[in-house]
Amino acid sequence: MKLRSILRVLSLLAFISASIAGYFYYSHLQEYAFQQAERTAIDSLQTTKKNLSSFFSENTKPIRVLAGMQPLVDVLAQHTPERLKAANALLDFFKKTLDVDVCYLMDANGETIASSNRHDTDSFVGSNFSFRPYFQAAMQGLPGSYLALGTTSLKRGAYYSYPVYHKRVDTPVGIAVIKAPVFFVEKELSLDEASIQMVVDPQGVIFICSRKDWLYQLLWRLDPDAIERLRNSRQFGSGPWQWTGIQKSDETHVIDASGKKYLFHQIEVDDYPGWQIVHLYDVQAASKQVAEPLSRIIRPIIVVLCFLLGASIFFLYRKASLEISRRRSVEQALRKSEERYRSLYHHTPAMLHSIDEGGYLLSVSNYWSEVLGYTRQEVIGTKFTDYLTPMSRKYAEEKIIPAFFEKGFIKNIPYQFIKKNGDTIEVQLSAITDRDEQRQTVRSLAVSIDVTERNQAERALNKAKEALSSYSRTLESQVRKRTREISGILQYTPAVIYIKDADGRYTMVNSRFEELFNVRSADVRGKTDRDFLAPEIADLIYKNDVHVLRHKSSLQVEENISVNGANHTYLSIKFPLYDGKGNVTGICGIATEITALKKAQERLQRLSGSIMAAQEKERAYLASELHDELGQVLTALRMEAVWIRNRVKSSDPAASSRALTMCELIDRTIEDVRGLAIRLRPGVLDDLGLVEAIEWHTTDFEKRSQITCLFEYDKGPEIHGNIATAAYRITQEALTNVARHANATRVEVSLTIRRGKLRLTIKDNGKGFDPESLGESEGLGLANMRERANLVGGLFSVSSLPGVGTTIYFRVPLMEDTQL
Repeated sequence: MKLRSILRVLSLLAFISASIAGYFYYSHLQEYAFQQAERTAIDSLQTTKKNLSSFFSENTKPIRVLAGMQPLVDVLAQHTPERLKAANALLDFFKKTLDVDVCYLMDANGETIASSNRHDTDSFVGSNFSFRPYFQAAMQGLPGSYLALGTTSLKRGAYYSYPVYHKRVDTPVGIAVIKAPVFFVEKELSLDEASIQMVVDPQGVIFICSRKDWLYQLLWRLDPDAIERLRNSRQFGSGPWQWTGIQKSDETHVIDASGKKYLFHQIEVDDYPGWQIVHLYDVQAASKQVAEPLSRIIRPIIVVLCFLLGASIFFLYRKASLEISRRRSVEQALRKSEERYRSLYHHTPAMLHSIDEGGYLLSVSNYWSEVLGYTRQEVIGTKFTDYLTPMSRKYAEEKIIPAFFEKGFIKNIPYQFIKKNGDTIEVQLSAITDRDEQRQTVRSLAVSIDVTERNQAERALNKAKEALSSYSRTLESQVRKRTREISGILQYTPAVIYIKDADGRYTMVNSRFEELFNVRSADVRGKTDRDFLAPEIADLIYKNDVHVLRHKSSLQVEENISVNGANHTYLSIKFPLYDGKGNVTGICGIATEITALKKAQERLQRLSGSIMAAQEKERAYLASELHDELGQVLTALRMEAVWIRNRVKSSDPAASSRALTMCELIDRTIEDVRGLAIRLRPGVLDDLGLVEAIEWHTTDFEKRSQITCLFEYDKGPEIHGNIATAAYRITQEALTNVARHANATRVEVSLTIRRGKLRLTIKDNGKGFDPESLGESEGLGLANMRERANLVGGLFSVSSLPGVGTTIYFRVPLMEDTQL
């Protein structure tokens, strides 16, 4: 009995132990199931967050590219059919390439002027979306992104906007918008029946959800004011937005309207403040996942375990607890490691991919997809070589891939990838293999570096080097040729050429300089004029050099140089020399000997003076003859005509009338002869001086030509002699030219004496002319005036433009013997 009692007690203890152990085991498994559900929810939220981040970043760069395209800028600057057609074609291309719902363009007022859905029934063209936040942000110069229900299409979408600028305007002239669908994001949400995953806005409106019947419902109850604000925003249509009945029971659990309890987790969406990703997990489903499998397993063997394993349940429980704890630690470390690896893999700014032994892509990084323009779903499972150019594909399949799987690594292999849009990029690929314990290749890890720009730069640099080398050789040849030519010019030119630095020291002289001053170039270099020239010659040259250096301009001057007792006249042209920064570094002089020319000019001037003096004498003689001889004859003839008239006045009235006509004709002839004599050589010039002579001539000119002629003069000493004659003749010739050619209505003559100089100015308001275009015969009058001015040591100049009129200037210094 004691043994039976002991057995019964042991059995009872075993049963109790097994029951307790089963209860604890079941409780621990249930707790583990809830913890696993929480980890699953967190992992699912992280995965959904990454998928959303990837989705929201897909069109960030394309919208910037689209906003910078010239057709959009052109149509906003000037709305013409041709520019609108080009803009629509560009929007169609981006829509097709990016596989989005619609691409459209809005002006600064928010009106849609171009759209890829312009032919659809729900076309955006003509619609105004200025109330949208993405429009308001873009018009402030900021990129915009926005999740909303379309007011026209009634389709959900993610809107990406970017400002469009004109090159001469700092403010946006419009915005470009891309609307991408969000339906495929829902495909990535959890499909577990026990889970509900959704994306809600800051107000709690469910925008994306794994349960279709919850779309556009409110996750939390809102007050009427909040609902009115939601309706006014037009972000999710006009409502109504029903409440799902969800209420929080604590920080990690919520209860729906039917009383069902859910584990509650949420996480914020990157770049969308207030937006949340919410994950709900059915608590009863978690319990069933533990209870149902455990019930099916334990029910057949529960009795056996109670009697046979009662004593070992405790130890198994302990062992299971330790194993679960260890596994939990390992799983947590593995999950963190995997998260770090995935983050590094997908966010590294390099093209990463993995292939199996067959060359098929197992994974690609986000950057790989962005660069080539494909989505991850498009490329996974395809051959890696499908994205290479034919030449790179043949090179990879025949040489690189076999060698890679044999050696286990490759480094800096040049490839050419073909992007989705057809462009080609050049990369350098390095890779290693991932092998299992049996040394069998599981996958590869490859890194591709985009070297397109570097290679293009290298090729351009090589071409530039070749062109520079060729240009250098050509330039050297031209320099040698020009050097020989310049050396020949310097050696054989009859002109004196020299170069000095800014301090007046000679740095170069030619052979003519050496011959003139009887020096050698080597002896002159580094010396100044005072070191080897006479003081008076050195001072003359130095004075002109200082003028060039001070004014930084060229100078043309005559220099008289006495060498070996002989006087030489040189026409020197001096000009400054500059360095690369525009600083004057020296002076260059070129002197041409004009001694013989000056002597010839002096002889010619003396001859011209004697000719004009003879002309004046001849004019005076002719004037005297006309006045004295012809005047006396005409006077006698008039007296005879008067006598005849008086004699026949009573007997023959007709003859008397004819005699009277003869008298009048003789009077006019006498007047003409007197005027001709005065114009040849006015006596008033010799008797009263220059001022009275010009005043008489201008008055006579006004009578004869009917042109208003004004004469202004300063009171001063009387002018006689050659200067008076030159000034009078210049005035006479100038007024004659005005009467013949100028078509003027007014002439102003001014005569002044200031600072010992006589200044004569004759100005008309005629049609003017180009002095440079006159022929020899047309410019003879000007040449005579200039010659008369030169003979008395004066300066003569003409200023005239077509349609402006003409001004003649005569300036001459007065000597003491002329002011009489």
